[in-house]
Amino acid sequence: MDCRVPQNRNEQEGSLFREEYPTVVPELESSSETPDELSQSRKQEADGLLEEGFEQYQNLQFETALHSFKLALSLYRKLSDLHGEGKALSRLGLTFYALRDFAKAIEYSQPSLAIARAVEDRRLQGQALGNLGNAYRHLNDHVKAIECEQQSLIIVQELQDRQSEVAVLNNLGLAYKALGNYTKAIEYQQQSLSVAQALGDHFTEGQILRNLGNACYALGQYAQAIDYYEQRLAIAQQSGDHRVEGQILRNLGNACYAVGHYTKAIHYNRQRLDLARLHEDQRSQEQALGNLGVAYEALSNYAKAIEYYEQRIALARRLQDKRVEEQAIRSLKVACYALGNYAKIMEYDQQGLALPK
Repeated sequence: MDCRVPQNRNEQEGSLFREEYPTVVPELESSSETPDELSQSRKQEADGLLEEGFEQYQNLQFETALHSFKLALSLYRKLSDLHGEGKALSRLGLTFYALRDFAKAIEYSQPSLAIARAVEDRRLQGQALGNLGNAYRHLNDHVKAIECEQQSLIIVQELQDRQSEVAVLNNLGLAYKALGNYTKAIEYQQQSLSVAQALGDHFTEGQILRNLGNACYALGQYAQAIDYYEQRLAIAQQSGDHRVEGQILRNLGNACYAVGHYTKAIHYNRQRLDLARLHEDQRSQEQALGNLGVAYEALSNYAKAIEYYEQRIALARRLQDKRVEEQAIRSLKVACYALGNYAKIMEYDQQGLALPK
């Protein structure tokens, strides 16, 4: 999972933001206010916009949040409030990241980092570095991503900000995984997992467990992958997250098959099939049926394999997926050969020939 764990509670192109509002800040009434009172009034307005924008961000109203942050940025600049400007820039970078406009995220996060260093705000530095690290990772500049995340890690550990430490450690793991260094990825994600568990943060714990399972699977460490996936499955089932539950059941079936635990692979794929039927997810049903057929073939239970392949063919036809239908027919023919059922083979041969090439 490319999952980013957001530092501010967290990971699905282009510049998505379109200006829907003018960003000109209306002039405030000043006839009855002294310059100091006017400045204080505008400062309060900017701070309010920053808070309002963050609430909008948390509610996934990213376009509206951008508008609020841009208004706040304009006010802070008029007030020559460098610290406020740095915070607004950071929030803009975070929001563009959420909109998957990674180049814009970098464009706003870089000056935020420069300001944070100038005003010696370590927390803001850590946030800006984290934003940059994640954006660089998505732009496949993994060396820069790791450099930024490591600097961010030093800061959040210095501040004893445990929640942010979880995020940075996990994101370092994702960057190393993207480089193909799975051993280093696992090292950082195990550290992240330990902190998340100490904090009792089950949501983030679940994300990290999945990342660890994927990294171990990529290294061929299937037993360890199964252990992480089973822990992740328990959290998904407890929280009622059926989408993730189905994905983890698929991963467990694949990992169990890889180590020759065919009975367990069948167990997990049956659960996935039942869940997919319950939620009318036909694509997941089709995949589970195919995996069940393969697992029963591995146990030399060809009759049962044929049963599942036939269900897969019927579903592929309902989906009008000729590629899957052809795959299932080929699988059926292999199982029929094993049983010596040559009449069936001829029948499926004819069906295969009838498919458009």
